[in-house]
Amino acid sequence: MFILRALPRRPDCRPHRRSRTHYRTHYPNNAGFTLLEVLVALVIVGTALGASLRAVGSLTQNSSGLRAAMMATWSAENRLTQIRLGHEWPTIGNRSFACPQGDLPLQCEEKVSGTPNPYFRRVEVAVFASANSERRIVNLSQVVPNAR
Repeated sequence: MFILRALPRRPDCRPHRRSRTHYRTHYPNNAGFTLLEVLVALVIVGTALGASLRAVGSLTQNSSGLRAAMMATWSAENRLTQIRLGHEWPTIGNRSFACPQGDLPLQCEEKVSGTPNPYFRRVEVAVFASANSERRIVNLSQVVPNAR
């Protein structure tokens, strides 16, 4: 490799044939990386790749949990909106029904209770991961007026 600018003369440098101001450097003992340096670099790169793969896996798990929470919230909001827009006066008590969203099988439990004011009722909708699951994903509530 030729260096295009003038360098100070060093004992291991020979003058270039065409000009005395340009020098060609020769480093016979430093022509590459040692095996130890290459192995250390591979260990560092491997550790970084392993950490990044673990982070991507964690993000994937969080993504599926967020998707389930979003779908469960939609199911509960759908039922509460249905009551509100239909001007329903739900009966006091509990009921359970399937409320799937997309390919996610969800189970909703609706609990209707009275309030101190007899013209209002409190409706709570809890959404579970499946029919036999104890894992509640979301719980929404609203107060419904008697529109009749």
